[in-house]
Amino acid sequence: MSGALDVLQKKEEDVLKFLAAGTHLGGTNLDFQMEQYIYKRKSDGIYIVNLKRTWEKLLLAARAVVAIENPADVNVVSSRNTGQRAVLKFAAATGATPLACRFTPGTVTNQSRAPLTEASYVNLPTIALCNTDSPLHYVDIAIPCNNKGAHSVGLMWWMLAREVLRMRGTISREHPWEVMPDVYFYRDPEETEKEQQAAAEKAVTKEEFQGEWTAPPPEFTAPQPEVADWSEGVQRFFPPAHSAETAALLYTASLYFLLELAVPLMRIVRLFLPTSQVFDTSFNDLTVCSKAKNNSGPLAV
Repeated sequence: MSGALDVLQKKEEDVLKFLAAGTHLGGTNLDFQMEQYIYKRKSDGIYIVNLKRTWEKLLLAARAVVAIENPADVNVVSSRNTGQRAVLKFAAATGATPLACRFTPGTVTNQSRAPLTEASYVNLPTIALCNTDSPLHYVDIAIPCNNKGAHSVGLMWWMLAREVLRMRGTISREHPWEVMPDVYFYRDPEETEKEQQAAAEKAVTKEEFQGEWTAPPPEFTAPQPEVADWSEGVQRFFPPAHSAETAALLYTASLYFLLELAVPLMRIVRLFLPTSQVFDTSFNDLTVCSKAKNNSGPLAV
C-alpha cells in the first residue's frame, strides 16, 4: 500500500517506537480473521504482529479520517482506562468528537447496542485497534496491534494523529512532531500521586540539608543571671612590714642554723673519707668557728 511512495515508508525510528511500546506483542489466542496479520508465534505461545501490516493499516485509517470534510463528524470511542487519555489527546489534535467514557447505548441510533453494531445500522465506516484474538465483525479498517498495553495504545493513537496532521498539511514530514508520545500514555492516578509525594519529600529533604549549612547561628537573647564577685566577703592576709634591724636578726639566725647543721654533716663525711686532708681542714675550720661562735656569739663569725 505504501510501497509506491517513499515518503509513506515506515522509518527506523517509528519501528523502534513500536518495539519499545510492545505494539508487536499479541495474545496467546488467535482469531481466524486476524491470521493474515501475524508474523509468527513465539515458543511461549504469544503471537507476533507483523508491523509492516500495522503501518499499512495505520496509513489507510489516516486517509479515511482525512477524507471526512468536517473533523467533528469523526467520533473516537474508548471505554478502557488505558485509552481514554489518548482519545482526548487525539480529539484535541485533530478536531474529532471524543467519547472517552462508557459508551451510552443509543448514541448513534435508537437501538441499544455496542458502538460497532450501532455504526453498522447506519453504514458508518469503523476503524478499530485489534489484537490477535479480536473478532472483526462490523470492522472496516482493522489496525493490528497490542490493544491491551497502555504504552501500545497511547503510541497507536499518537501515530494516527500524527499521520492525519501530516496528510492535512498541518505539520511537515521533514521535521519531527513536537508532541511527545508520552502525552498519550495512560497514567495510574495512584502511581502519579506516589511519584508526586516522593518528589515533594525529596525536595524538602534537599532544602533542609542545604539549610543546615546556610542557617545563621542562633542569637541568645535570654537574660543571663548576675554572678557576684568571688572575692567579696573574703578576708585577705597581708604580712606586716619588717624593719631593717629585724631583717638583720633573721639573717643572722638563719646563718647560725646552717652552720650548726653543717657540723654533723662534715663528721659523717670524715668517717667515710678519713685520708682527705681537704675535708680535715674544712672540718677543723668549721669546728673552730663553731667554738668561737659559742664563746663570743654569732657576730664573731
